[in-house]
Amino acid sequence: MKEAYILPVWAPRVKPFLIRRLYEGDAQGLLDPDLLDEVGWALYSRCDSFLLAAEANRGRLRCPVCQAPVLREAQPKEKLHCTACGWECTFQAYLKTFKNQQLDGGPEVAALFREYTQKFPKGEDPAAKMLLIDGLIHGFHHFLLSGRTRRPAGINLISDHLEFVVDFLDHLSVGPGSTSGVQETQAAWREKIHPASSKKNKAKKKPAGIDVG
Repeated sequence: MKEAYILPVWAPRVKPFLIRRLYEGDAQGLLDPDLLDEVGWALYSRCDSFLLAAEANRGRLRCPVCQAPVLREAQPKEKLHCTACGWECTFQAYLKTFKNQQLDGGPEVAALFREYTQKFPKGEDPAAKMLLIDGLIHGFHHFLLSGRTRRPAGINLISDHLEFVVDFLDHLSVGPGSTSGVQETQAAWREKIHPASSKKNKAKKKPAGIDVG
């Protein structure tokens, strides 16, 4: 008979419609503080799950029962044991809980998510919270050697497939009432995610006769 274990439950990715509503209100100068906190804390939980999963992959787990640290060896079939509360589980079963859950990424993404989890709980000003959310969901994975963007960190945070997330972030509402800095973040996002289009648009703005090659 297969042994049943108490397994960790990871925070889900955030529903796009909540983020869309937040940006629509902000674009009109009507930033909803309750929705701001709902989205902000949902993203906080997701970032926290990402960081815990990343630590688990490195051999530093948290017990899902009492949150005490649990160390492991290198073997996937080994039995994990929490000395604080007695919880047990195989590492293989633990790993399966975050397989294909978009809970992995490079150190630059972990640093972005860690910064958010450190700053958001301390935020009191709505505009500052909005900018933290805005900077987080428009972050990127990078090629480690070149530093070039690889894929949006939003895929780890927003519930849907990659193509949807890119299009969704492309079309988030901005307007005259948007929090200062949001429009600039969106412009920078588009330049990174669509570099060919950005270069083409810049070339069109060059005076005639100037070599843009």
